[in-house]
Amino acid sequence: MKRTTAAQPDVATLFIAASELDSNLYYATRFVAPDPFIYMEVKGERILVMSDLEMDRAKSQASVDRVLSYSELEKKAKSNGTKEPSTVDIVHVILREAKVRQLLVPANFPFIHATRLQELGYSMKPKRDPFYERRVVKTAEEVRCIEAAQRATEDAVAAAHAALKQATIRGGELWLDGEVLTSERIKKLINVKLMERDCVAQHTIVAGGEQACDPHHEGTGPLPANRSIIFDVFPRSANSRYFADMSRTVIRGEASPELKRLYQTVKDAQEEAITKVKDGADGMKIHQGICDRFEKAGYKTGLVDGRMQGYFHGTGHGVGLDIHEAPRISRTGSLLQEGHVVTVEPGLYYPGLGAVRIEDMVLVTSDGCRNLTDFPKIFELG
Repeated sequence: MKRTTAAQPDVATLFIAASELDSNLYYATRFVAPDPFIYMEVKGERILVMSDLEMDRAKSQASVDRVLSYSELEKKAKSNGTKEPSTVDIVHVILREAKVRQLLVPANFPFIHATRLQELGYSMKPKRDPFYERRVVKTAEEVRCIEAAQRATEDAVAAAHAALKQATIRGGELWLDGEVLTSERIKKLINVKLMERDCVAQHTIVAGGEQACDPHHEGTGPLPANRSIIFDVFPRSANSRYFADMSRTVIRGEASPELKRLYQTVKDAQEEAITKVKDGADGMKIHQGICDRFEKAGYKTGLVDGRMQGYFHGTGHGVGLDIHEAPRISRTGSLLQEGHVVTVEPGLYYPGLGAVRIEDMVLVTSDGCRNLTDFPKIFELG
């Protein structure tokens, strides 16, 4: 698919990065490589410069106009008088022939390359994310990729919840197959299920009790009975490279009335917030609405004994080739636009009582949103 370039004709776009780690570079090229390579947009032409090792693969897989040989350009640089050409010297060969002296680069462009380019007389302008604004609005194919990853996520979490249902309660802990059931065991179950669906998960959260009160605690050790357990699973498809994201909170055993009220408050707030998501909606106002609702329900937010409690994170974020990307539903906020894929994930966290977070992914439409998550919100597993 032909893509428009990011810069004006007299300004070249330049990346020197590994597309396996840089989502903007992968988006521009649709080529995955673990080592840094050169990508340029010069006068409307999209160019890759690749090592001999990757030339054939790049020519067959990359969605660019030309793939050039690094070794051939290296010879040209040497013929121009450069004894030991660096990566920047290779870039210089191309830009000098194109008679371009201005560069648009990503904000994380390597400093060592930037200083050398400036020494060669190039002016450089860094651009913050989203580097490619069109990345924020998902195509139908991108939405399909996200949904496929989400179905895999739901299957994996369903298997984990089934394991919790089978567990027995002994002395405030969960036991399964004669062993204490741990966060690590459930995370392994989830991650293996995802691998079977060609998805790769990192930092999967299965955190119970006091650990769940730290929103990014991944969970360790025995899982508690009669206390809330937060699942937050956000794998990337190994095929499409698009992410999914889902959180659920469950309890194995008996929930106290206070914990049941906490769960219902978060669930109601989350579902109300989803009804407010639509083209043109202000993410800051959606977030503030949840904050106001929690305050009205008596759930205060603040520092207690040196630890934050209440609601102290954003309500949502964009999902795509990165797990966290624009736009934001938060105190800083963004205007939502048709085609955005965003999470809606409020939570409440109170040490001593427990924590609840519930998260769905939705696709923003002209008059509302379509929920891409098809997984029940059940608190008590029995």
